[in-house]
Amino acid sequence: MTEIKDPENTLLMETSQGSVVIQLRPDLAPKHVERIKMLVRDGFYDDIVFHRVIDGFMAQTGCPDGRGTGGSSHPNLEAEFNAEPHVRGVCSMARASAPNSANSQFFICFDDATFLDNQYTAWGQVISGMENVDKLQRGEPPRNPDKMVSVKVAADVKT
Repeated sequence: MTEIKDPENTLLMETSQGSVVIQLRPDLAPKHVERIKMLVRDGFYDDIVFHRVIDGFMAQTGCPDGRGTGGSSHPNLEAEFNAEPHVRGVCSMARASAPNSANSQFFICFDDATFLDNQYTAWGQVISGMENVDKLQRGEPPRNPDKMVSVKVAADVKT
């Protein structure tokens, strides 16, 4: 298990392929990190599928409808674009064409996607379990999509 240095800013994601640990980056995107933690604590992400998984690019999730068309009941977020490079393991918000349209959907980069830099809000980094992200069923949408079984903030987990 990876050493967790900041439990309040670490997500423990159980996927249908195994565990993934994500270090949140409030230094990059404080409002997006706040939203992600709020949704996690509300159980919003539990049992949500990875609805768009493109080999060599990214795995997208966070749509309650499982189709990439929905979001949470909260208002969209104002963009917090930053210079963090979109490389393997980076977590970033998905959005529509409007820059301030991110809500609950996010993606995890499989590989270099630096063409997204400064256009999407990077808010975290996979620090453990990237091999489990690599195992996610591919497709747009996948025929048998994998899902986030549960997502917790590490500070909330009793050991």
